[in-house]
Amino acid sequence: MRIISGQLGGRRIHPPKNMQARPTTDLAKEGLFNTLQSMLDFEDCTCLELFAGTGSISFELISRGAQHATLIEKEPLLVAFIKKTAQEFKIEDQLQILPANVLQWISSGSASYDLIFVDPPYAIPEMKQLPDMILSSNLLDKEGLLILEHTLNVNFENHPNFTKQKKYGTTFFSFFKH
Repeated sequence: MRIISGQLGGRRIHPPKNMQARPTTDLAKEGLFNTLQSMLDFEDCTCLELFAGTGSISFELISRGAQHATLIEKEPLLVAFIKKTAQEFKIEDQLQILPANVLQWISSGSASYDLIFVDPPYAIPEMKQLPDMILSSNLLDKEGLLILEHTLNVNFENHPNFTKQKKYGTTFFSFFKH
């Protein structure tokens, strides 16, 4: 895994071998950020990464100029990995890492974000409810963008807040707005 562009571009991320996460592939991440480049001003963007895993999306956002990102991840091994990597990259002051269960945290989160990226375990039973859970909370700014990573098995095209979908290999990203 690597950071694709920006101040940390080319830096490698070496996740633990025994982690319980499925990181977004470099191909999918590169495609996603090519799309986001024309949609967002990264430097003014407040970011939230739910089911953060390795934190690679937040690392990419910080690398491209985002001032701050909040990451929610419950697995202690992954939380420690994110903290260690942030220290190695000297960006620990730009990240807030909260060790929490995402599904419980959504209803208690108090900040509002311009960009929310969600990469849940693909087999999570609440997958289809995630857009509504997030959109009904106060987490997404009224002009904000919600992106949900998923597989072909889930289709959000009929959701009233769905705006578009991008596919990179076997990875799908569905985009939502208020």
